[in-house]
Amino acid sequence: MELGLVFVLLGAAVAVLFAGAGSAIGVGKAGQAAAGVVTEDPGKFAKVLILQLLPGTQGLYGLMIGFVTMVRAGLLGGSPMEISVGTGLMTLAACLPVGLVGLISGIYQGKASVASIGVVAKKPEQFAKAMLFPAMVETYAILALLISFLAVTAVL
Repeated sequence: MELGLVFVLLGAAVAVLFAGAGSAIGVGKAGQAAAGVVTEDPGKFAKVLILQLLPGTQGLYGLMIGFVTMVRAGLLGGSPMEISVGTGLMTLAACLPVGLVGLISGIYQGKASVASIGVVAKKPEQFAKAMLFPAMVETYAILALLISFLAVTAVL
C-alpha cells in the first residue's frame, strides 16, 4: 500500500473518530441530565430525548466525510486509486475541519443541551426556545461539514 493512500485513510479516520468522540461526549453529558429530569417527571421523556440527541449529529457528519473520502479513493466498491503523498496529505487536511470542529462542537453542544434540559425541567412549555441554544452550536458543525465535503471532493 502506498503512503498517499495511508494519508487518505488517516483523514477518513480523523473525521470519524474525532467527530464521533465529540458526539459521544456531548450525548453522554446530555443523557445524564435527561435521566435526572425523567426520574422526577417521566412525562418529559420525549422532550429531553430530543435535546439529548442533538449533539449526535457531529458523529454523523464525520461518518459521512469518512465514507465520501473512502468512496472517492476507490476503497469502497472499487479498486483503490494510486494516490500521491501530496494528494494524501491534502485529503487528510480536508478531513480535519469536520473532525476537529465535530469534536469541539459535539462537546459544547452537549453542554448547551444540558442547560436546555434544565429549562425543560422547570418550564416544559419553553421547549422550542430551549432547542435553539444547542442548535446554534450545530451551525459550526454544519460549516465544517461543508468545507470538508468541498475540499475532499476537490482533492480526490
